[in-house]
Amino acid sequence: MNNSKTDSHTHSHAGTHTHSHAGGHSHSHAHSHSHAHSHAPDNKKGLLIALIITGGIMFLEFFGGLFTGSLALLSDSGHMLSDTASLALSLVAMIIAVKPASSKNSYGFHRFEIMAALFNGVTLFVISGFIMYEAFQRFSAPPVVASGTMMLIASVGLLANLVSAWSLMRKSGAKDNINIRSAYLHVISDALGSVGALAAGLIMNLFSWYVADPIISVLVALLILRSAWGVIKQAFHILMEGTPLSVNAEEVEKALLQIEGVQDVHDLHIWTITSGLDALSGHLLIKDGVNTEQVLQQALKLVEENFGIQHSTLQIENSAVKHGHLPV
Repeated sequence: MNNSKTDSHTHSHAGTHTHSHAGGHSHSHAHSHSHAHSHAPDNKKGLLIALIITGGIMFLEFFGGLFTGSLALLSDSGHMLSDTASLALSLVAMIIAVKPASSKNSYGFHRFEIMAALFNGVTLFVISGFIMYEAFQRFSAPPVVASGTMMLIASVGLLANLVSAWSLMRKSGAKDNINIRSAYLHVISDALGSVGALAAGLIMNLFSWYVADPIISVLVALLILRSAWGVIKQAFHILMEGTPLSVNAEEVEKALLQIEGVQDVHDLHIWTITSGLDALSGHLLIKDGVNTEQVLQQALKLVEENFGIQHSTLQIENSAVKHGHLPV
């Protein structure tokens, strides 16, 4: 065996590229890009249906609120104005996210969906604050509301919101995609607003207790805040490169240490690029003389099958490889 530098390339069926160098220093990159297009058409269709319905009901509730004098309807129409914009933003984000990666954006534009989700969560906070402010203004002197007409319009709004929510759940990935989930929460909060308007209308119709309108508006706003906080917290966690909620980093490290020949795991990082696309990088210190390619292949397979991470980069090291302390 000579001392010249040699390179070997191993390709697995999963799209794994392994680069080994003499001296035991090797890198492995496992990539899977099938996720980028698998659900996009359905997501767009669900969002478009919800966008059209929400926009139509927004106008109905706005003019209905002016006609009946109901704050519950007016606040809900203002909320739906934001929802229409948020749904449109989610749709645009989804279109931008599938743009191919470039030399300047090596991960592509997937993070745009996370930023859209964060923006949607913040707008829900702003709207809730506006609703509560308007409601408190009405507590001292609640105006008379045309409760019958208000209930009719709220019923139409509720039905439309339920159809929108169904389209996002059945035709999109509301459970798995934070961008779709933020849009879904906007629609659900609209439905809550319609339910609140219905309840307020019924109370006012039966008992002429008009303070029910601002009281129920505040309750709905608080429910919206609770949902919005969940979206904001998750989006911020992703943007801060936090470990995915579905992955325990300590368990990943323990599993990698179980591979024969692995002595140490360090500089392990796990993060989310966008919903459904997690990434991992790390260094594995192995015993001298252990088959490098075999350890790499086992590690990549373990990470993908046990933790669902397809985009992984692992560096294999032995006693001949030294590097300084890394800050993160």
